[in-house]
Amino acid sequence: MAVEMQQAELAGLDALELHAVGGPSPWARLWSSMWPKAAAAALALVLWQAVAWSGWKPSYVLPGPGPVLGELRRLVLQADFWEAVTRTLQRAAIGYAVAVVVGVVVGVVVARFRYLRVAVGAMITGVQTMPSIAWFPLAILLFQLSESAILFVVVLGAAPSVANGLIGGVDHVPPLLLRAGRTLGAKGLTLYRHVILPASLPSFLAGLKQGWAFAWRSLMAGELLVVIEGRPSIGASLQFARELSDTPGLLAYMIVLLVLGVTADALFGWLDTGVRRRWGLLDR
Repeated sequence: MAVEMQQAELAGLDALELHAVGGPSPWARLWSSMWPKAAAAALALVLWQAVAWSGWKPSYVLPGPGPVLGELRRLVLQADFWEAVTRTLQRAAIGYAVAVVVGVVVGVVVARFRYLRVAVGAMITGVQTMPSIAWFPLAILLFQLSESAILFVVVLGAAPSVANGLIGGVDHVPPLLLRAGRTLGAKGLTLYRHVILPASLPSFLAGLKQGWAFAWRSLMAGELLVVIEGRPSIGASLQFARELSDTPGLLAYMIVLLVLGVTADALFGWLDTGVRRRWGLLDR
């Protein structure tokens, strides 16, 4: 009898555990994450239309959502539009990848050597706080109006954030983990590979996300200033729309930038949730 009661209690505990682990379905989680964004977009469109109806600016200066969305629909049917979007995303991917490599190398070296951190730690933060637009006169002098000039500024804009994210993550590794790793024989690069870098990953991911934001803003500034003939991009299209007073086209490309930014934020949010769940920082 006692055995049967014990089995019944264990079965009940298993059921509770399975229920807790299961949680909401994937569709429910998707809906819960999407409807606030959809509601915010709808509210923004309503406010935009209200401002357009108010007559604050003439319609050729500030059109309502209708003409702009119509222009966006026309753009997405053109090959030039997709060529511009593809080139901008390629530049962003290459620049961000180089910035991550540079930032990781700098972050590991600075975090590893205390005197080097004292020497250049504040300089990394200083470079991070500099507006990306301030680098372009130097970039144009060094590389002329070229892809290298844009890449130079994107890397300088993003790499310090990546490095600071890694340094901050290393600083917040619990000393108990370091002692445990050394007790098990890990030291030098092995300690970094198997203990320090995995433990610093949540903070490092925040640095990667911030680095992407800096890279994206630097890229847009670069494409507005460095227009290369025969190489359409989103920034160049924005510049041409401004010069031609094509407000619907300009706002349509701004919406494209907004959509790409929200998509990137969602990807980083998905990665952050996965890392925090794996590291036991989420209850489900």
